[in-house]
Amino acid sequence: MIDVLVVDDDFRVAEINARYVAKVPGFRVAARAHSAAQALVAVQRGGIDLVLLDHYLPDWTGLALVQRMRDQGHGTDVIMITAAGDVATVQTAMRLGALHYLVKPFTFAALHARLDSYAALRRTVERVGGGRGMAGQEQVDRIFSALRTTAPSPPGLPSGHSEPTTELICRVLHHADHPLSAHEVAAETGLSRSTAQRYLRHLEQAGRLRLTLRYGDTGRPEHRYAWVTP
Repeated sequence: MIDVLVVDDDFRVAEINARYVAKVPGFRVAARAHSAAQALVAVQRGGIDLVLLDHYLPDWTGLALVQRMRDQGHGTDVIMITAAGDVATVQTAMRLGALHYLVKPFTFAALHARLDSYAALRRTVERVGGGRGMAGQEQVDRIFSALRTTAPSPPGLPSGHSEPTTELICRVLHHADHPLSAHEVAAETGLSRSTAQRYLRHLEQAGRLRLTLRYGDTGRPEHRYAWVTP
């Protein structure tokens, strides 16, 4: 089993990410942390193979944490999972040895693909020699190619539906603390009410949202949608 440390300052996001990890065969969540200091303690304690790391943390940035880990001799693998999409942050993450960089919001399929490629990398390294000894060019190429991945698009998107818009709506529902109407989702996303309603209906039919009805004075129920926690 590959033991994973999930690091995110938002408790709900950390829980969602942990549930995603638990759904991938061969991976288990060893610990959660909501600050860089907590994460560093978990790494120092040992037993962590992989850190799923947010960049925006309340004490240090995620990349500052990686730098401290490296300074202390911890070679624990890191996959960045963050809303930070600026090129400078991405480049720094690469230079510090992050194996993947996943920009929020993301789908379970996207995370699954990164974890699968990480597991493939570990298997490849083990076959080549477990991190010991010499590797020829063929073995080196095999190690580097193990990390290449193309995140699959979610199946079943109807014609006229885009993945970015789907993810935008999912993010709004993820962070909502109560069910939202199509009008409220439209206001949060900048979409038209009809567009929001169309996407909400598809997500509800796909099982990603839960539909409830709220009756007002007119007697006509208002459709409200809530995120279905995986």
